[in-house]
Amino acid sequence: MARADLLVSLVKSGSKGDQSSFRRVVEGIIAEEREKKHFILADRLASAIRENGQTFHRPGRILDNGIAHLLYHRVPERRMSEIILSDQNRAVICEIAEEHHRADLLKSYGLSPRNRIMFIGPPGNGKTILAEALAYELMAPLLIVRYEGLIGSFLGETTSRLQRVFDYVRQQKCVLFFDEFDVVGKERGDTHETGEIKRVVSSLLLQIDALPSYSVVVVASNHAQLLDSAVWRRFQVRIEMPGPTQEQLIRFIQEYEKQTALTFGLSARTITGKIAFDSFSAVEDFCRDVYRRAVLDRQQDNAKKITENKIRQWRTQLKTTSKVASNPENPDRNNA
Repeated sequence: MARADLLVSLVKSGSKGDQSSFRRVVEGIIAEEREKKHFILADRLASAIRENGQTFHRPGRILDNGIAHLLYHRVPERRMSEIILSDQNRAVICEIAEEHHRADLLKSYGLSPRNRIMFIGPPGNGKTILAEALAYELMAPLLIVRYEGLIGSFLGETTSRLQRVFDYVRQQKCVLFFDEFDVVGKERGDTHETGEIKRVVSSLLLQIDALPSYSVVVVASNHAQLLDSAVWRRFQVRIEMPGPTQEQLIRFIQEYEKQTALTFGLSARTITGKIAFDSFSAVEDFCRDVYRRAVLDRQQDNAKKITENKIRQWRTQLKTTSKVASNPENPDRNNA
């Protein structure tokens, strides 16, 4: 049961119509129930407050602030329990979520929760999904940077827009996500880069330093070697997300069967033994491919023939992709 003072605060804020205070009190109750290992109650409270729209800022607020062309606003729906991660990476993300739920306790000791996180690894292995899951755990909106709106062609334009993004983010609890972060975080010592990108990186570092702890910035990069050395030092947490192991792929397929009530007709180990999936996005595409055909053919309860056919298609597809990738100067490809 939640503490009496929290319940009293909840009633007071609710009776006054103070949604901001109401949200903070509910988040405190949820954090306390999780600490007591009352996970079912905590999850039900979290779901209830999301359904009622109390936790998240509405997309209209971004439009009112004139930065809709700079950010995508997403209400997170993916949970940590739905993502396949290594035990080590899962533990780190859960620790960060706990730090934010118990920020008041840390503050009383002169500490603050970690809020600068970097995901590193090849594409298609869940960096964006993990950022969404973190936002879900924090009960905060996910704001995704739109590079097509951020990058300007005139001197100082990108820096000015970057300033507007961070000014907005500092006003609220949220998770700001930079995908392909090397676009704006490149090494300033690179002789091939212009002075403009160097100014952008310098401005970015200042903005990250000034970010309050309740606003979380998550960046993802497929090419971490391109990042400026000073950028690396700004991030308190750096999580490597490599390609999936066979056991993780097997778990993914098994979970997909449970969630969709689809029966592949072949074991997950057999499927992963026949197709060399190099990412979680690839195995998800395969599963959806089978599921789509099974729904159309009304064979969700036994999709063995469909699965076998899709395996043949995917093996041929992967061979073609590998052949083209290994011979980019293929004259037939250039003449196509």
